[in-house]
Amino acid sequence: MVKPVLAVNFKAYYPHSFGENAYRLAKDAVRVWRETGVEVILAPPFTELKSVIEAVNGTGVKVFAQHADPVEPGAVTGFIPLEGLKNLGVHGVILNHSEHRLKISDINYLVKKARKLSIETLVCADTPETGAAVAVLGPDMVAVEPPELIGTGVSVSKAKPEVVTNSVDVIRRVNKDVAILTGAGITTGEDAYIAVKLGTIGVLVASGIVKAKDPYQVMKEMAEAMLKGLA
Repeated sequence: MVKPVLAVNFKAYYPHSFGENAYRLAKDAVRVWRETGVEVILAPPFTELKSVIEAVNGTGVKVFAQHADPVEPGAVTGFIPLEGLKNLGVHGVILNHSEHRLKISDINYLVKKARKLSIETLVCADTPETGAAVAVLGPDMVAVEPPELIGTGVSVSKAKPEVVTNSVDVIRRVNKDVAILTGAGITTGEDAYIAVKLGTIGVLVASGIVKAKDPYQVMKEMAEAMLKGLA
């Protein structure tokens, strides 16, 4: 059976996404990975990348950066080139999140460079059409995330299931191999279950896990729900 994907975007919630909280969340994710076997991806703030990478070392949990800039290393103060992330030890990078948009030409540049550096790419898309456009570029994953539902606690899989199904349809027409995730408002195991039943392989979650009273329990609930949905 294909393994579902649970991707957790820490964003920059304070204090939830930083310091001991970020490290603890990473350790909880390792527990969920060991207990369920789902693919777990963590995307902490840049300041926490090293700590989270160390926390998951020796496991199958992957660490992604939340963004990268379409620049070559050099005199680029304040920018994040992919080479620096590669050197740090990340497994992948999130691109084009609704809170950090990129031009399609920049996404193309970064996807191609990431492939050369053996860095995975998870590209976000706000509409089915955008999802198809970025899927043509050959990223490893595309996450469907209507921006108006992000952080609302109202999941796209319930509020706008047609966005998910339409995205799966048009993306599959141009790229049969890319993994498709559902994002925006995912907070419960039921949300994750519906997401995979609608045709995606996993979920991209932020506050629903990072701000939860018991992140481990929420992650495990979502992981088990997706396994059930794909059974």
